[in-house]
Amino acid sequence: MNRFQSGLRPAKEAKLDYLPADYHVVSPGSYVRCAVTGVPIPLDELKYWSVELQEAYVNPDAVVKRLNELGRV
Repeated sequence: MNRFQSGLRPAKEAKLDYLPADYHVVSPGSYVRCAVTGVPIPLDELKYWSVELQEAYVNPDAVVKRLNELGRV
């Protein structure tokens, strides 16, 4: 069993609404994917997201990469 599985059920990707200081779970799951790298991020480890773009990031480097892609850095 890996950290994305509980018991024998396969891990499921959550759908979230990203808010300024929190997020709202739209569809339950155990992880979301980084919008830049595609890496799964367990919800209990999710720290970086964009309210404007409604996407999650695995780390600060992914945030900077996205901002560079958008010409905002």
